[in-house]
Amino acid sequence: MMLHPLETTALLLSLKVSVFAVALILIPGVAAGWLLARRDFPGKSLFDGLVHLPLVVPPVVTGYLLLYLFSPGGPVGGPLRDFTGLTIAFTWQGAALAAGIVAFPLLVRSVRLSIEAIDLRLEWAARTLGKGPMAVFFRITLPLAAPGLLAGTVLAFARCLSEFGATITFVANLPGETQTLPIAIYTALQVPGGEAAATRLSIVAVVLAFVALIASEWLARRLRSRLGLHSNA
Repeated sequence: MMLHPLETTALLLSLKVSVFAVALILIPGVAAGWLLARRDFPGKSLFDGLVHLPLVVPPVVTGYLLLYLFSPGGPVGGPLRDFTGLTIAFTWQGAALAAGIVAFPLLVRSVRLSIEAIDLRLEWAARTLGKGPMAVFFRITLPLAAPGLLAGTVLAFARCLSEFGATITFVANLPGETQTLPIAIYTALQVPGGEAAATRLSIVAVVLAFVALIASEWLARRLRSRLGLHSNA
């Protein structure tokens, strides 16, 4: 199955956007997951709700809010353009931002569940041996949570690959710039005779999603085995 040049461009752009999006949310996702798993603070329920909001609101709403905030005349986009010359809306960087926000809750949830499953006594033992909070996190918590972090990262990547609603609302449909794989499929379906292209791209999308899911589970199991952990599955 051969892809046409524009279809190949859409595929490569989707991969670039997804990698950039995951890199963008990785550190904030780990921080948010740890915070929700290990700390009680005023407004925790509100924070938890805000983190998971992109999972339940229509992606178009997320895209519209991003467009309002980051458009050249928006409250964030205006100052950003004036002081740095950068424009986020209608660019592939904006597509990465939209995809990252939509995938963020998946990463946070995976990290949170992994950290909550860690025996607190291991962290307390390290603290009694004189280790500081940062040392405990990087030498105890993070390695033990690594399988969940890895699985969450791969799932977030897969979610970024499939993002459509927020992306097309925020960055439009510009071939070669913002036309990712899902948008290319949508575009093909709007053109008479475009069913063949839509079919090719849909097969690619399904294969990528399937590979990502299998890779997520396989890598997590391998990492658990190397760490001496055991899965309940």
